[in-house]
Amino acid sequence: MASKYDGLARIIIQNVGGRDNIVSLTHCITRLRFKLKDESKANTDVLKNTDGIVTVMQSGGQYQVVIGNHVPDVYDVVCEHAHIQGNVSSDDAPAQKMTPGQALIDIISGVFQPCLAVLCAAGIIKGLLAVWAFFAAGDVTTTGAYNIWYSIGDGFFYFLPIILGYTAAKKFKCSEFIGMALGIGLTYPTMVALKEGAVLGSVFAGTSFQMDYYATFFGIPIIMPSSGYTQSVVPIVLAVFFAAKLEKRVKKVIPDVIKTFIVPLIVLAVMMPLTYLVIGPVATVLCNVLTLVFGGLYNIPVVGGVIAGALIGALWQVLVIFGLHWGLVPLAMINYGTLGYDFILSPYFCVSFAQSFTVLAMIIKTKDKKLRDMAIPAFISGMFGVTEPAIYGITLPKKKPFVISCIGGAAGGIVTAVAGVKSFTMGGLGLFGLPCYIDPNTKSIYSMIWVLISILVASVVAFVLTLVTYKDEAPKSEKKEVPTTGTANVEGEVLAAPVTGEVKPLSAIEDEAFSSGALGEGCAVEPTEGKVYAPCDGEITTFFPTCHAIGIKSNAGAEILIHVGMDTVKLDGKGFTARAAQGDRIKKGDVLLEFDMDVIKAEGFSLVTPVIITNTGDYAGVVATDAKKVVNGEDLITLL
Repeated sequence: MASKYDGLARIIIQNVGGRDNIVSLTHCITRLRFKLKDESKANTDVLKNTDGIVTVMQSGGQYQVVIGNHVPDVYDVVCEHAHIQGNVSSDDAPAQKMTPGQALIDIISGVFQPCLAVLCAAGIIKGLLAVWAFFAAGDVTTTGAYNIWYSIGDGFFYFLPIILGYTAAKKFKCSEFIGMALGIGLTYPTMVALKEGAVLGSVFAGTSFQMDYYATFFGIPIIMPSSGYTQSVVPIVLAVFFAAKLEKRVKKVIPDVIKTFIVPLIVLAVMMPLTYLVIGPVATVLCNVLTLVFGGLYNIPVVGGVIAGALIGALWQVLVIFGLHWGLVPLAMINYGTLGYDFILSPYFCVSFAQSFTVLAMIIKTKDKKLRDMAIPAFISGMFGVTEPAIYGITLPKKKPFVISCIGGAAGGIVTAVAGVKSFTMGGLGLFGLPCYIDPNTKSIYSMIWVLISILVASVVAFVLTLVTYKDEAPKSEKKEVPTTGTANVEGEVLAAPVTGEVKPLSAIEDEAFSSGALGEGCAVEPTEGKVYAPCDGEITTFFPTCHAIGIKSNAGAEILIHVGMDTVKLDGKGFTARAAQGDRIKKGDVLLEFDMDVIKAEGFSLVTPVIITNTGDYAGVVATDAKKVVNGEDLITLL
C-alpha cells in the first residue's frame, strides 16, 4: 500500500547518496540517523529545503535527518524503498575515522537508542505508579494491579544488563544471544543473593570505592559493588565489547562443523568469570570516579549548584544539537543503579519548557502567518519534551530566540541544582516526565515541587525576554519579476531539450519528489523517441549504473538531472543502453543514452522524463518553454 511518505522517502534516499551509500540506519524520537560510506555524496542543501524535513545535522559520525514526531513512519518507508534493514550495518562498509570522543558518543548512542523508547515507557509506568501510591487512600503497593504494572516498570530497569547485552552485541557485531547471556549472568538471582552472605573481605576499604566479596573463584575474590550489577550499564557494555573481540578470534580457529555451539561455549566460559573478576570491578571504579567528579561540582559550597545547574541548563540544547548529550546519559543510569536516584542531570528537565515558551512568545508577537503555522505545533510538541521542531524550524535559524531559550534553561537549571532535585527513574519527556521526581519509597514530592518551580522560572524568563526583544524580520526585497512564458528575448543560459516529445510541467508528475520541486525547478518531457541528447556543453558528473538517470554540469555552471521515466531504477538497466560514461566531456547534441520505449512501457513504467536544475537556488529564475512539444536541440529551459 502506498504511503503518504513515499515521495519524502525517495528524496531522502536519493540525497543521502543512494542506497549503496547507506551503511546503516536507525532513528530516535525525531531523527533518522544514517551512517554513510561517504557523506560528501549527500546533498544536504536539497534535504534541508525539502518539505517534511526540519534540518540536517552531521555529528558523531552520523548523518542525521531531522523529521519530527512522525519519524517512525518515515523510517519504515525509507527502509522499504531502500531495501535495507534498519540498524544493520553493511559488512563491506569502510571504517569511518572518528576521534575518541566521537567513537564514545557513537557507542553510547548505538547501545541506548534501540531501547530508549521502551526505557522511557517503563519509566513513565514507574512514575505514574508513584503518583498513584502518593494519592491513594490506602497502601496500594500490595495490590495485584500495582505489582503487575510495577513488574514491567521496575523489571525493565532491574534486568537492564540483559537488554543492553542485546543492543551492545548488535553494535559490536557479536552474537546477540551471547550478549544477552552475559547480561543474564550479571542478574542471575544466585549471584545477586551473594551479598546476603557473610563478607569474606573488602577492597578499597574505608573509601568511596569500597567493594566487598562474599565468595571466590578458585581463590580469586568475586568482588561485588554495593548495589550489585542489576540496573548497571557500563559493566555489560564493556563485557560485550571484549566478548565480540574474543568471538571473532575463536571463529577463526574452530572448525565449521562444531563452530555453532563451541564458539559460544568458549566465549561464555571465558567472559563470564572475566566479567565478575575484572571487568565488573574496574567498571565500578570508573563509574564511581565519574560520579565523584561530577557530583563534586555540586558540593562546592555556595557556587557549586549554581555553576552546575547553569551549565547543564544553558548547554543541554547545544549538546542535543550535536548529539553530545549521549555522553552524559550513562551518568544518570549509573546513579540510578548505585544510588537509586540521579541528581546530576536533573537541571536539564526545565530546558524543553524554556524552549517551548520562547516559541509561545514568538507566536504572540509575530505577524508572519507561515511562522505561526509552524510555531503552534512546535510549541505543543515542546511541552511534551520533543523540541527539535522548535529548535531547528524556528528559534535556531533566528539565533536570538535560541540564545534566550538557553538563558531560560540556565535560570531554571540553577533552581533545580541548588534545591538538590533528584529524579528516581528515567521516564518520559516534558509533562510526562514529572512523575519521575516522586520518591517511590518515601512518597516525597519535594523534588517534583522544585522541578515545577524550575519550570516556572525557566518558562517565565524565556517568555518575557522573547516577548520584549522579538521582532519579525523585515521582509526581503522582492526579486525582479521573471517571465513565465516565452524565452526568445530573455538573456541567460539556455538549455536544449535532451529528448523529443510533449512538454509537461513538473506539477503534472505523480512522483512527489519531482512535482514538489524539492529536487529543483525545471519541466518534464513525455518522449516520443528513445534517445537522450546532451542539452549543453559540459561534463557528465553522474551516470547511474542502471542508466535511468544522468547528472550533467554545464560549462556555465548549471547542474542538470535528466531522469528517464518514473521508478525505472527498478528495471536495473533493462531497456537502457549507455552511449557515454561518467566523467565524459560532452558537446550539445551528443547522444548520451538510448532506451527502448516499448520495453519500459511493457514493464508498466511511465516514460515521463523530468529535466531538473538541481542548483535552482543559484538562479533568479528557471523558465521552461511555453511550447507544448519540443524536438531535441530546441530551447527547453532558460536560466536567469
